[in-house]
Amino acid sequence: MKLQKSLSLMALLVMIAGLPILASAAETVADNLPSAISDDQQYNRAIHIMAMLLIGFGFLMVFVRKYGRSALTATFLLVSTSLPLYMLMNSFMPGNEDGEIKRLILAEFGAASLLIAAGAVLGRLKLHQYVILGLLFIPFYIFNEWIVLNGGLGLLQAGSVVDTGGSIVIHAFGAIFGLGVALTMTTRQEFEKTIETDATSDRYSMLGSMALWIFWPSFCAALVPPALMPHTIVNVILALCGSTIITYLVSVAIRKKISIADIANAALAGGVAIGSTCAHASHTTAVIIGMLAGGLSTFGFAVIQSKQQKLMKLIDTCGVTNLHGLPGLMGGMAALFVIKGLQMENQLLGILITIAVAFLAGLVTGKILVLFGRKVEAYNDAEEFLDAE
Repeated sequence: MKLQKSLSLMALLVMIAGLPILASAAETVADNLPSAISDDQQYNRAIHIMAMLLIGFGFLMVFVRKYGRSALTATFLLVSTSLPLYMLMNSFMPGNEDGEIKRLILAEFGAASLLIAAGAVLGRLKLHQYVILGLLFIPFYIFNEWIVLNGGLGLLQAGSVVDTGGSIVIHAFGAIFGLGVALTMTTRQEFEKTIETDATSDRYSMLGSMALWIFWPSFCAALVPPALMPHTIVNVILALCGSTIITYLVSVAIRKKISIADIANAALAGGVAIGSTCAHASHTTAVIIGMLAGGLSTFGFAVIQSKQQKLMKLIDTCGVTNLHGLPGLMGGMAALFVIKGLQMENQLLGILITIAVAFLAGLVTGKILVLFGRKVEAYNDAEEFLDAE
């Protein structure tokens, strides 16, 4: 154990020692790079995001031992429901001049937020209810996006809230929406039921986490101009490195042994938190944001989650509060310190609007979902799948 701690501290010291080097590294942008994103570039990023949605999120959510078939099928249904619905609704938005591939990417962002929301109630919905969840979620998501990013209702000016990679409108919105649904739907029976995992389900969950880790830079850089893409990609990778190392250190410090759930989830928190400022932060700042997010997320999984469940009387199956909610809000707040000239009141108002819309919409959605029935036994494939245990 002493050797383990020594090596861990050494890794941390190496990372800290490297921060000045990152700070002094050249971060220049070539003047002759094109400012517009080509269809080919957008297509590549869109396909990377699709891999995140289906492989990354899908396998991340198979950690529940007897719910793997349902988790993967639900992922398919949620993505297949949300993409065409978002693209259809987006095409009718006033002043919309988005090209087809950009519209697809925006739809993928909405699908990612939906999958986050579904993670809060994973295992407690029938499969047809996931489709209904998608149909209800996307209009609320577009409404919030329209207000916060596009100046809808005149509450904010378009572009006054900085959220390049969606820390606020994708991650925090999805997590808070999911909490609203969970608060409405969690039953006493579900509250008392243990969520079972095993070695196989944990390994598949880690596979999903690693797939997300690999493609996260494309997610954050999907709509970033080519001139800023290299800097953005490096920032996201550095933030993920920071959160991964800190997750390991904090997990061992709190639990005394490594929790695979912490590694599979909190290691991604750096990608969540760097989203708002991924195109603006220095490399040093990106590492720091990632480290802070990893520590916050791990503390959330190890300490906050059990207290939250008792206080709010809800089950957050995937712990979206700790992976997407808290780091997402932290990332939105980080913009206040990272981006010069940013109007604090606009950024804070954007965050507050997102919290309010997401939570209220989640509560309403939960009330509606209950009307379509409940699973007889939570976290079990057997109710709806052939040959399930």
